[in-house]
Amino acid sequence: MALFLLFFVLVVGVVGYRLVTNMSWTNAIYMTVITVTTVGFGEVEALDHTGKIFTIFLLIISVFVFAYAISVITEYILSRSTLSNIIQRKTLKKIRRMENHTIICGFGRNGKQAAEKLKAHNQEFVVVEKSRTVIDRYEESEIPFIEGNASEDEVLEKAGIHQAKCLITALPSDADNLFVVLTARQINEKLLIISRASEESSYKKIKLAGADNVIMPDKIGGEHMASLVVVPDLVEFIDNLSIGGDNTTNVEEIKTEDITYPDKEITLKELDLRRKTGCTVIGYKTPDGEYIINPEADLKLAKESKIIVLGRPEQIELLKEKYDL
Repeated sequence: MALFLLFFVLVVGVVGYRLVTNMSWTNAIYMTVITVTTVGFGEVEALDHTGKIFTIFLLIISVFVFAYAISVITEYILSRSTLSNIIQRKTLKKIRRMENHTIICGFGRNGKQAAEKLKAHNQEFVVVEKSRTVIDRYEESEIPFIEGNASEDEVLEKAGIHQAKCLITALPSDADNLFVVLTARQINEKLLIISRASEESSYKKIKLAGADNVIMPDKIGGEHMASLVVVPDLVEFIDNLSIGGDNTTNVEEIKTEDITYPDKEITLKELDLRRKTGCTVIGYKTPDGEYIINPEADLKLAKESKIIVLGRPEQIELLKEKYDL
């Protein structure tokens, strides 16, 4: 912006002197430069009344523009963290345009996995991380980072918590996660909050603090390994029901409003997704949050409900194309 304003003033000066005083282009450029830089040299040609008024106007404008430009350029030159400041400003500008995005607090093992999953599904997200070393390590990954403590209101507001739809806190300390949940819930009551927990004693506390879901990665991992012993084929089959991202999705959840008419309530049989797309409806979530596994064909699809479908990647893709999902 500073360079643009400098260029704009020079162009206005040159064109102005050329039109107002009928100077040659060389003299017009010379007069513009000595005027905007206020070096105090004399005029190359005698100025009439109109030329003097234009010179006064150009002097006043150029003083303000040059003062602004010099301060900005000097700040860039003298600042030790110029590049990081520019990147941070661009990140903040990008975040201000985001809506219904996800905030990930902490970029350790779990935070990184969450970011990869969201990126695979083309979901917008912001990562809050207080370690400068971690941020520098992933600087070229195009992941929008906010440097700071996720438990501070100002940092979460920079991450766009007011317009976010979800917050995932994956910090290594349960106490830190608890404090982030409390802070986030206080700022945005409608926010979906998912928290990590290491100890079972922390589960209820984080829930009471306002988390919608609390995940214990170690417990899930142990149960998964035990299940491979008890029902290995079943677990292997479920593992193959990937929700990994592009061209690998086998399971998808869909809002009924996206596939039905707003003024007409229809049944699963009338929807007939199996014939149209090859996908099978394996679950239904009522508006009250109740899940129905393998729903009957005569089940009526209520507003603000969801259906869960199963299919091969190409069938899921056909479903998305048909209903513009």
